[in-house]
Amino acid sequence: MHQVAVKLQADVTLIVRGSNVFRRLMRDYFDPNLVYNARIFRRRYRMQPRLFHRIMGDIVRFDPSFALRRDSFGQLSLSPEQKLTGAMRMLAYGSPADQLDEYVRMGESTFMEFFRKFCNNIINMYGATYLRAPTPADLRILLRKASSRGFPGMIGSIDCMHWDWRNCPSGWAGQYTGHMHRPTIILEVVASYNTWIWHAFFGTLGSNNDINVLGMSPVFDRIVNGSAPHVRFEVNGHAYDQCYYLADGIYPSWSTLVKTFNNPRSNKEALFAQHQEAHRKDVERAFGIIQTRWAIVRGPARAWDVVTLNNIMLTCIVLHNMIIEDEQVDSDDEMDDDLDYEVHAQP
Repeated sequence: MHQVAVKLQADVTLIVRGSNVFRRLMRDYFDPNLVYNARIFRRRYRMQPRLFHRIMGDIVRFDPSFALRRDSFGQLSLSPEQKLTGAMRMLAYGSPADQLDEYVRMGESTFMEFFRKFCNNIINMYGATYLRAPTPADLRILLRKASSRGFPGMIGSIDCMHWDWRNCPSGWAGQYTGHMHRPTIILEVVASYNTWIWHAFFGTLGSNNDINVLGMSPVFDRIVNGSAPHVRFEVNGHAYDQCYYLADGIYPSWSTLVKTFNNPRSNKEALFAQHQEAHRKDVERAFGIIQTRWAIVRGPARAWDVVTLNNIMLTCIVLHNMIIEDEQVDSDDEMDDDLDYEVHAQP
């Protein structure tokens, strides 16, 4: 009888303690009289509170399992604030699942279930909007900005990044190991002047280089099949009908890729190389921001399968673009629309 009483007291204490944790989370970040202001919220959640509440509302409507419900015992389950806080903390800090139990009071298996659901839901809800290619309206803005920077017809910079894979299966380690001498997975992106990522191709074996990745990437598929928007612009009296990306020296000499001069022989070539290398840093800045904002992709990946890693990487890119849209104030819409270019939806 005494043992039953002790167990009952322990269960009551656990329930009260869990409710206290939930109240503390609400009081810290979500109540009207919150403890931490919006600046600290932005630092810990990597986004403004308004964007977090927008995502939380959308994901609760999209997936009812994230809503606050009662379990089979009639007790309230985990709140959507707890579930999303755990997912955002894992992305932002790269924390292991069992470490987050101390703050959000979620078991490791429960947390990983909702974390995978969170990544899938983010891609399904926002992927069509924030992982799309530029529309004709987007191309006009990109072309205006590129022209003001001295590169008419340029719509972004292309490059690759390696993500270490700590838990790569031993049987696959050879094909995923390249010049970095450890298993990695390659991410190819195209980023514009504001570090917005317009193209993301992830999952290539780490033993490949940028040229091999380009051969497998769908970045030029719309140009090949004739569905890309038709662009016309003029430079130094010459008319062009195709945009281009800035790239480093390893990429092939294609009309859609503009590289620098490795050994400039004149002041003109040296000046071009200086500007090309300066503006090509847009994609390097995008890599740096993603790795700084989402520590989970800065450290070695701990997942065991490529599908989960792909969902994590795409989720980070979608959230990256959403944060740019939510926070960045751009004056491109106020620029004069008198530059010599045309953009048509059909080729």
